[in-house]
Amino acid sequence: MLQPKKTKFRRQQKGRMKGIAQRGNQLAFGSFGIKSLETKWITGRQIEAARQAVTRYMKREGQIWIRIFPDKPITKKPAEVRMGKGKGAPEGFVAPVTPGRIIIEAEGVPYEIAKEALRLAAQKLPVTTKFIVRRDYSETEN
Repeated sequence: MLQPKKTKFRRQQKGRMKGIAQRGNQLAFGSFGIKSLETKWITGRQIEAARQAVTRYMKREGQIWIRIFPDKPITKKPAEVRMGKGKGAPEGFVAPVTPGRIIIEAEGVPYEIAKEALRLAAQKLPVTTKFIVRRDYSETEN
């Protein structure tokens, strides 16, 4: 599961996610990708599930890049605990995702295989996504 090796602080405030992605909104490595269309937190487990789905469908051919990393700690208090008494213990890590953010990129497989693999990955994620192709991609490359 994805998480930072160490963090400066154990707990972090929630924060607000408004606006669209200013960074990570263009294909940088592969010819195909999935782009987020909404704002959500994506957990390390969800990213790992999506990665496995893509890798299995592509039969470990080609290459994939995960463009998000869960580095925001999320805390949770135990069930049936009264208010107060401080903030809860860290439970896991999330990656805040805003509209336009590229989540996964793929390369080295035909268009149809990449499209289906990334569709399967998108089903594992809590955001609606859009399949995108590099502007200068041509079918003859593969």
